[in-house]
Amino acid sequence: MKWSIHQLSKYRQNGLPIDTYVQLDEVMIRNQDIRNVSPVHVKGLCTFGASQMTCHLTVSATLTLPCARTWEDVEFPVSIETVEVFSWIDELKRGDDDGEIHYLDGDVVDMKPVLEELILLEVPMQVFKENTEGQVHGGENWSYTTDEDVELARKVDEPKLDPRLAALAKYFDQTDE
Repeated sequence: MKWSIHQLSKYRQNGLPIDTYVQLDEVMIRNQDIRNVSPVHVKGLCTFGASQMTCHLTVSATLTLPCARTWEDVEFPVSIETVEVFSWIDELKRGDDDGEIHYLDGDVVDMKPVLEELILLEVPMQVFKENTEGQVHGGENWSYTTDEDVELARKVDEPKLDPRLAALAKYFDQTDE
């Protein structure tokens, strides 16, 4: 999704409608948790001003991520509504507080890095596959317990006295006369 500023000038009056699919395999390199990315559907309209392009976009895709419990693949749908502004004014006229504007280095508008960032920001810390609660039982040198299991074990286990401190316990049982 690259356009030169000269190419975009013909869309100045009516805008540039966008309805395309983009493959963003680079997101899997930038975030190792992403196992697969479906083709990203980008739909919207870009309008033009004197020295900028404003795009109202809907970005949707499906990410394949690992389940936090079982490490199996989980399909995670992503849908983003965004407004992105690309500007090609010279560096002297740029403001300090223009964090929402993507400035061009040359004469080409490249939307791919912006789409990659939008997708990466939507990746959750962890996802869970449906119906996996209680399916993990443990492995070699590790076990899986829930909070309920820990609470039940705490109620069942009586506090045991350390045999080395048995004599000290008898000391408090004696009464001074």
